[in-house]
Amino acid sequence: MFSKISLALVIVGALNWLLIGLFGYDLVGAIFGGQMAIVSRIVFTLVGLAGIWCITLLFNRTVTAES
Repeated sequence: MFSKISLALVIVGALNWLLIGLFGYDLVGAIFGGQMAIVSRIVFTLVGLAGIWCITLLFNRTVTAES
């Protein structure tokens, strides 16, 4: 379950970076009151921690398409 939540957060982060790269628009910052707003910083931190967790999935031999 933790891996699925982490993957969802990583996808949110990736989509946010896509918007920043293509349009210069920070969706997370816009939703939560700017990049320095505490809620935005919490979301960014959770996305970063999820990304670190997902690194472990690269080396996990038990991960399947159903996981």
